[in-house]
Amino acid sequence: MSREKDMAVSILENLGGKENIISMTNCMTRLRVEVKDKSRVKKEGVNAVSGVIKLLDNGEGIQIVLGPGAAAKVAGELSKMVGMKLGDAREIKSAIDEKNKTPFKLMLKRIASIFIPLIPGLIGGGLILGITNVATKFQWIADKNLLAMLGLLGSTIFTYMGIMVGMNTAREFGGSPTIGGIIAGIIYNPALANIQISGKALTIGRGGIISVLIAAAFASFLEKSIRKRMPNTIELLATPLLTILIAGFATLYVLQPLGGVIADGIGNAVKVAIAGKAGFITGFILSGTFLPLVMTGLHQGLTPIHVQLIESTGVTVLLPILAMAGAGQVGAALAVYVKTRSKQLKKIIEGSILVGILGIGEPLIYGVTLPLGRPFIGACIGGAFGGAFQALFTVGAKGLGISGIPLAALIQPDKIIYYLLGLVISYIMGFIATYLLGFDDPVEEDVAKNNGFSFNA
Repeated sequence: MSREKDMAVSILENLGGKENIISMTNCMTRLRVEVKDKSRVKKEGVNAVSGVIKLLDNGEGIQIVLGPGAAAKVAGELSKMVGMKLGDAREIKSAIDEKNKTPFKLMLKRIASIFIPLIPGLIGGGLILGITNVATKFQWIADKNLLAMLGLLGSTIFTYMGIMVGMNTAREFGGSPTIGGIIAGIIYNPALANIQISGKALTIGRGGIISVLIAAAFASFLEKSIRKRMPNTIELLATPLLTILIAGFATLYVLQPLGGVIADGIGNAVKVAIAGKAGFITGFILSGTFLPLVMTGLHQGLTPIHVQLIESTGVTVLLPILAMAGAGQVGAALAVYVKTRSKQLKKIIEGSILVGILGIGEPLIYGVTLPLGRPFIGACIGGAFGGAFQALFTVGAKGLGISGIPLAALIQPDKIIYYLLGLVISYIMGFIATYLLGFDDPVEEDVAKNNGFSFNA
């Protein structure tokens, strides 16, 4: 039996068995599960499973942090055991406890559900583009045809992402994914340039992903409403016909212009907040407060903002700023490593520091800084200084990907040096802040109790 299968067996047992599972999915580092009865979930039991970093319960679904690679493998094993496809729901959503489901949380959860399936493609395509840009700048590849092919491979996810977002949005809101993709396609269709409304030619792709989210969600609600009212004899023909016609015209006349206004507002707000004279203060605050958002898993809700900034300005200046939070975590962990006398804690840091440098921060958060308390604050302080530096030089990323050193491949070529300097600043300031703040050095038993995992298991 594989290690991941062993983990899946133990996790499922502590989640109350397969009868207690409503739905499950995974992102790059986390298994996300919704259960019928949370009283049947043994949180300490899940945390004690070898390889589990931390169980989180934000009042909605349960998130089990497993780390890169392991999350997808364990989710796949669980899917086989439960007999449920990842992302599918066996029971209606009303089976979930509703008391903590605020509209804001639900909105962020829906946005995360739309974009999480796209993350592997965004990372893969973004890194290919980044490597291609660097290779072009330094003339590492002379074959123009090869460069063109690499550009094709890297850019395809971004070229057709609107369609994918439209399909995922429709699926999330209970509509037909195909219709969601069609509505999204209307927004990016080159034929828009040949259409005039009030004497003005329509703009291809206006509002970008924001317009897609609004239009596809509207089409889903419309489709469900029409289907309920349509006689069974004509429902199959009438529902898609009326949905595409009504939602299509609504998109052209109202929803895409509305999305354009919102997208322009986001772009202008970010430009004023970050590119202005006091932008470094904004960068300091954003990066300094980002780690708590990562802890909840709600940071995925920022993905459409990153995408919109890339579509409208060519880069996202937010991503390099927020990436500094993880770098502060690395500096804080190194300070703990220097000061602690706990061999077990040193072992945990040795096993997680590399993935932290490579942009995966959960092992350091839940295994080192958060259980110790003050080092977590030191990490936030370190990230804040790095974020201020990124904002000061308006460093932008041309694509989406994991943070840390790998993100350097996606940074504007002329600002890669500033991004790397920002990382170093975050490392140093995170180290200094944590060293000065100090922490209560745990005994070996406390390390095992608080972390409940081993990277060498």
